[in-house]
Amino acid sequence: MRDAKTTAGCGGQSLSFILEACHSLFLGNKPLALPIYLFDKMLLILLGVLILHLIILTLLIVSTAASAWSVGGESSTDLWYSCTTTNGGYHCKTASTEDWIQAVQALMILSLLFCFFSLIAFVFQLFKLVKGGRFFFTAIFQILASVFVMCGAIIYTVMSPDNDTTQFGYAYVLAWVAFPLCLISGLIYIVLRKKE
Repeated sequence: MRDAKTTAGCGGQSLSFILEACHSLFLGNKPLALPIYLFDKMLLILLGVLILHLIILTLLIVSTAASAWSVGGESSTDLWYSCTTTNGGYHCKTASTEDWIQAVQALMILSLLFCFFSLIAFVFQLFKLVKGGRFFFTAIFQILASVFVMCGAIIYTVMSPDNDTTQFGYAYVLAWVAFPLCLISGLIYIVLRKKE
């Protein structure tokens, strides 16, 4: 154990500290019989699910806040503003006040909130859930987040004005990428059990 820490360098020391802390949390004070790189599968699964969740949350934040749902030529449109570049200046005005864009705004914010609350619920359940229990509460919030982002992206797809000069931007694509990842994450939480 000590050899792995000293050869790994500074970054390896902090990683091994985190892994040891998680190991003692989930397995109690049992001594580590395996080297640090052959760690418990459950811990690696939990770490992978947590990283996936953080990636999804980042995708939702960027897709909600970025100004590239529709782009074309000198203009870009997001959920909040419609911006144009004219004569070297960047001019923005508020987005349309139509009902459909307000519905997309609300659904994207709801998806963000539910994804964030499911992350909080996951961390809470890691410490408070009985051993052998499932992460149903976290799964429900994550699946609801995926439904909200899907509905928002569908409404934007159907209702956005058709122009030959505009096309869907990267924020729109990120919303669609976040949907299946969020759904898969929710299904993983349903199947996942806290190690007995």
